Amino acid sequence: MSAAVQELLSILDLEPLEHNLFRGRSPQSGWQRVFGGQVIGQALVAAQRTVDPERHVHSLHCYFMRPGDPKVPIVYEVDRIRDGSSFTTRRVVAVQHGKAIFSLSASFQFDEPGLEHAFDMPADVPHPDTLLGEKELIRHFIDQVPDNVRRYWERERPIEMKPVSLTHYVTREKLPPRQNIWIRTTGPVPDDRALQAAVLAYLSDMTLLDTSLFAHGRSIFDNDLQVASLDHAMWFHRPHKLDEWFLYTQDSPSTSGARGMTRGQIFSSDGALVASVAQEGLVRVRNKGRR
Repeated sequence: MSAAVQELLSILDLEPLEHNLFRGRSPQSGWQRVFGGQVIGQALVAAQRTVDPERHVHSLHCYFMRPGDPKVPIVYEVDRIRDGSSFTTRRVVAVQHGKAIFSLSASFQFDEPGLEHAFDMPADVPHPDTLLGEKELIRHFIDQVPDNVRRYWERERPIEMKPVSLTHYVTREKLPPRQNIWIRTTGPVPDDRALQAAVLAYLSDMTLLDTSLFAHGRSIFDNDLQVASLDHAMWFHRPHKLDEWFLYTQDSPSTSGARGMTRGQIFSSDGALVASVAQEGLVRVRNKGRR
């Protein structure tokens, strides 16, 4: 198991403080704010700790209120809203410096049989084995990408990504607001359904905002853009072990009002639709006169 995956599993293992109260930490990676996927994953773990283990998350809805401070712990307070005969509902508020920075509502359900259908995985996407890995990307394109993009790709991370198209990283060309990315953990995740759902929630926050900028020839790394997640929703359709590549298909229907909206679908390598995602984020062009 890679050190980065071990660190991820460690930060998802929250410290219980009191009834319905948990504490999480952040990796000291040099980021100025906490990665949104980390807060989603930790908040989901906090909710799971108060739910019958036979009930599994099927949806979550989140709001990001303030940037998280990676230098101090995050306290998660769980509100046990309802325990019904079939569904359980929880609300979690994440607090730092005495203020709420994030909220999550999640619903859990016993596994039940029923009607089934799902969209097919796109058929024309190259297999990840035919695409350049992150180390190869750095070696081939190191002279063409900005320093901040290169540092991002060089950092050891628990998640490995293989974009099907690299055009966005090396050009200012305006592109259709769609992308396909193969994604996987860089080490095994224990065969624990609740933990695997939390890891899936963690990685679901990656690259969505960037997709909303394709149509404008922009990147989240642009210094004149203020980019941040505002809300995030996720639906867990089918459980699947995190021991392989997943295809994350994304499209952005709209940007307006300094916000970009992106939808995503996560498919297993054998074509099963595992989860759906939707996110809106701040994509504000900085005004030098704004304070």
